[in-house]
Amino acid sequence: MIWEVPGVEVGHWTDPVARRGCTVALFDGGAVASGEVRGGAPATHEFSVLDPFATVQRIDAAVLSGGSAFGLAATHGVMRWCEERGRGFPTVAGPVPIVVGLALYDLTVGDPSVRPGPEQGYDACAQAGSQQLGPVGAGCGATVGTWRGRDAAVPGALVGASVVDGGLVVAALVAVNAWGDVIGYGRSGDPWPEIVDPAPPTANPTATTGTDSAYGNTTIGIVVTNARMDKVGCHHVARGAHDGLARAVTPPHARGDGDAFVAAATGTVDAPVELVRAHTVELVDAAIRSVGRRTGDPTGRR
Repeated sequence: MIWEVPGVEVGHWTDPVARRGCTVALFDGGAVASGEVRGGAPATHEFSVLDPFATVQRIDAAVLSGGSAFGLAATHGVMRWCEERGRGFPTVAGPVPIVVGLALYDLTVGDPSVRPGPEQGYDACAQAGSQQLGPVGAGCGATVGTWRGRDAAVPGALVGASVVDGGLVVAALVAVNAWGDVIGYGRSGDPWPEIVDPAPPTANPTATTGTDSAYGNTTIGIVVTNARMDKVGCHHVARGAHDGLARAVTPPHARGDGDAFVAAATGTVDAPVELVRAHTVELVDAAIRSVGRRTGDPTGRR
């Protein structure tokens, strides 16, 4: 998991009654980062700083949030937490924390009036050190397979995976809230059953009319490595994360999904970018396919 990368901590704020939450990844000393959006309905904060041509090279934190675009306000609390600790891009007036935010749409479950805001983002930072997965943080209100209609969807979750290859560590953290199906995860909610009802999503009228689920989904994630990479390399890895998503979700990157990934490198070991990318494709695929095992106990046990 991404907390296995030295210098990276994860914290969550979760409201299990309202089924809303946010998750923050904090980078002690910052991390070189880039990212890519492939879904048609993204909700992001400061994503433009991830462009390889942008001046800022390092980010201080990345936030995954429920609550749709409202949930991006959680990044303001994360900025305050970082500012209090002197973290940020140096300017003549003091450091400005660089916090990238990604949000998913989960307002049709739980209490739609509850959304992560600045206080919730700050609280997630205060909880840094968590090693929880499942229905926590940004995965608290997530669902999968909403092309079938909300009533037929199955629970999503916050999932993760990692690999250690010699001194190289590559890890992924993903909030799975897909419009499409996760391959191998059926409507019964049980993990790894035979694929059920494999009819194409266009069989559901709401998939094309937008009257129900076509504009409220999104899978978002963070890939972290201890490799030394520049922003171009990180962008290449973020593209690999989307390839992993496309292996696990059918169909991926729909117009109602805001699918987006951030790839961050802490830069302590040398490793070929292609090796990091290859691991990323496999990790994101495996993490997303594990969602059926992560919908109960937040520790990942069943």
